[in-house]
Order: sequence, then C-alpha cells, then structure tokens
Amino acid sequence: MTEAKERTRDRISRRQVDKFDQRRAQLAESALQTLAELGYARTSLREIAQNSDFSHGVLHYYFADKVDLLTHCVRRFEEVCVTRYDELVARAGTAEELERDFAAAMAATLRADAKLHRLWYDLRNQSLFEESFRADVLEIDRRREEMIQHVVSRYAELAAKPVALPQPVAYALLDGLFQQALLRHLAGVAAAAAELERDVPAVLARVVAG
Repeated sequence: MTEAKERTRDRISRRQVDKFDQRRAQLAESALQTLAELGYARTSLREIAQNSDFSHGVLHYYFADKVDLLTHCVRRFEEVCVTRYDELVARAGTAEELERDFAAAMAATLRADAKLHRLWYDLRNQSLFEESFRADVLEIDRRREEMIQHVVSRYAELAAKPVALPQPVAYALLDGLFQQALLRHLAGVAAAAAELERDVPAVLARVVAG
C-alpha cells in the first residue's frame, strides 16, 4: 500500500471514530435526563429509548449495556462540573470574596442540577455493589476532589494561612455537606439551598489553620 493510500485510510478511520464518538455523545445527552429522573435501578435501555428519539437497537449498537451508557452520561456531566468553580477562583481577590462566591455557586448548582447530582451519587453508591462501575467512579471522584482542592488552596493563599486538613478530608467535608443539602432539597425542604450557602463558609474556614 502506498503512503498516500495509508494516509487516506487513516483519515477515513479517524472520521469513523469521530462520528461514532459524536453519536455516543448525542445519545448520552438524550439519555441523561431519563437517568437523572428515574435513577439507575429503575432505568433500562428500553425505557431510555421510549423517552428519546432513538430506538432500543440503536442504543444497543452504541453502548454495550446500561452500565456503559450510565458511566458515559455521568462522565459528560462531570466534565462540566469539575470546571464549575474555576472562574470564581480566578477572579477572587480576597478570601472573603471566594468564600461568598463559592458558597453561592454550590447553592446555585444544588437548585439548578439537583437531579443530575442525584444521578452521580446513585452511581457512586452502585459502585459499592457493581465492580464494573468502580474504576470510573474512582476517576470521577478524584477529579471532583481536585476541583475542591483548587478552591481550598486558593482560599488558604488569599487568607495567608496553611491548609489544615489533608485533601481527601477537605473534600469529604464539603462533599458530605452538599450531599446532605441535596437530600433535604429533594425532600422538599425549601431552605436547603440557603442553608448550604450559609454553612459552606464555616466549613471552608475550618479547612485552613486558624
């Protein structure tokens, strides 16, 4: 095979891969809302097909099974999530400003994306039983932990204080606070987001040395 033919074959192959990945992304976007609404246990590929413009057969072609689809969906959502606080970290001029804006942003995403966050926690819980989820969950959790550490490190820098807790502990505190607020919000507690916004600064302050 000539070099020119090899290059042509490689371009065609890359285009095919790109089209396949784009189609998977399109299908995942369509499936995400159904998964977020019903959760892992109550959702099948057939159920997702019934709530989208795609057939059951098409979903099976692009995804091996429900596990493959769910992890792809959550990864897409988390790609947006893990950069959520970058802008406010970059623009913060004081520790107080970052504290306020971070708390407000956490409350805002609780209000706007509660069902999608619920899907992430559903997947993380399922990974305790489903080994096939674990590698993806651990990778997503690592990226979320790094996201929080980015906020904490900048907060400590602006406050001119050292970080007092190990990175996993700081993440566990703030993630746990968010998960509690999410449960209350989904249970219909009207003040859940406001209480989260109120409590985040106190927790953040404890993460750095006094």
